[in-house]
Amino acid sequence: MDIYVDFDDCLCETAKAFSTLVYDMFQIDVPYEDMYYFNLQKSFQLDDEQYTQLLEKGHEPDVLLSYEETPGASDVINEWVRKGHQVSIITGRPFNSFEPSRLWLDKHGFGGIKLYCLDKYGREQRMQYSDFSLKLEDYLQMKFDYAIEDSPSAFRFFDHLPDLNVLVFDRPWNRAAELPGANFRRCIDWEEISKIVQ
Repeated sequence: MDIYVDFDDCLCETAKAFSTLVYDMFQIDVPYEDMYYFNLQKSFQLDDEQYTQLLEKGHEPDVLLSYEETPGASDVINEWVRKGHQVSIITGRPFNSFEPSRLWLDKHGFGGIKLYCLDKYGREQRMQYSDFSLKLEDYLQMKFDYAIEDSPSAFRFFDHLPDLNVLVFDRPWNRAAELPGANFRRCIDWEEISKIVQ
């Protein structure tokens, strides 16, 4: 099987880290469970300057390396690899965050699993493509049997795969979202994801 896995809030606890970070930077207290919007500017009620500063800080290499692994992620994914499944980690992180992201993966037991950066959210200013940064047309040529994703904003990237099984990692910002079809299923943790993929 071919399996798509998102990075932030599927493999690591990015939103929990941002909740702490925004308090440290601006003394804005929004607990993780109250982050009702994937758009962090809206969740934290930030002005444009604050939002830019937060994204810059949150993508600094040392900050990226500090994020905690989502419990069970590496165990499940490495079991898939041992069984011969092909796993691709496809992140919407900026292209220039590839190196610390790759280092985080290696340190957390995801060594050898392919990582790709795809401009899912229109944040890239200069499109410099390489063997790890996907053009949209190249991504659309990829086929998957399962996808693990938390962001309703990214669901549109599955429109070209009508038979894809999308496992929506349960997070506060997607609980009110209407799932696009019967092939979308909400999952509370990696244990549930593992059982479904088996």
